Amino acid sequence: MWPEMKVLCDVHISYKVSNFFRNNKIEAIHVNEFLDGSYTKDKDICLFADQHDYIVVTKDIDFRNSHFLSKTPKKLIRIGLGKISNVQLIEILSENLEAIRKICSNESFILEINSDIIYIVQE
Repeated sequence: MWPEMKVLCDVHISYKVSNFFRNNKIEAIHVNEFLDGSYTKDKDICLFADQHDYIVVTKDIDFRNSHFLSKTPKKLIRIGLGKISNVQLIEILSENLEAIRKICSNESFILEINSDIIYIVQE
């Protein structure tokens, strides 16, 4: 059995991705569903995620930079695939869900999904 996994999808991540996680029995919220919605500042997203043990799922490189410079958000999945369809993104996430589940119990990590390879950097 895998540890509990919770994801917080950033504004540029489709609701379809949130639903993909929910359909796989993973707690998922979209930033548009709480706080100030799409107006929520990155630092507030990070604070909420860290306080409630969510993994931030984003395309925004600012979260990656914040992770390395300020150690927040503690848990991050950064999508660096450019313009791909939601169907393609969900397919990639689905193919790698086991690997994602394995690292989610770590105190801090960044998983970077790029065009050719999935990089997992654990701290």
